Parts: sequence; C-alpha cells; structure tokens
Amino acid sequence: MNKDQVKGAVKNLTGKVQEEAGKLVGNPQQQAKGLHKQSEGMAQKNLGDIKEVLKDARDTTKAAIKG
Repeated sequence: MNKDQVKGAVKNLTGKVQEEAGKLVGNPQQQAKGLHKQSEGMAQKNLGDIKEVLKDARDTTKAAIKG
C-alpha cells in the first residue's frame, strides 16, 4: 500500500463520519461537505491504486529483463 491509498482511505472515512454527523444534527451543508470529502478520498485512493499497478508492472518488467 502506498501513501495515496492510505490517505485516500482515511479521507473517505472522515467524509463518511462528517456526512453522518450532518445527518444526525440535520445540517445538509455538513452532509454535502462529507460527500465531497468522500469523493476526494476515493479519487486519491484510486490514484494510489494506479501507482501501485504501474510499480508492479515496472518491477515485473525489470525481473523479466534480468531473468
């Protein structure tokens, strides 16, 4: 796992908490902020996933060339 995957997962979780807190107190603005934070978190995690796939592909290619 790379830092983008971790930061994205944390941001997504934080957004879920913020959204639920907004629902609990009846604050639609907080709910919207939570949803926005969740989408940012998912995007950052997806970026981390892509980086991880590219790193794995690079490592596999290097091993195939050496091997």
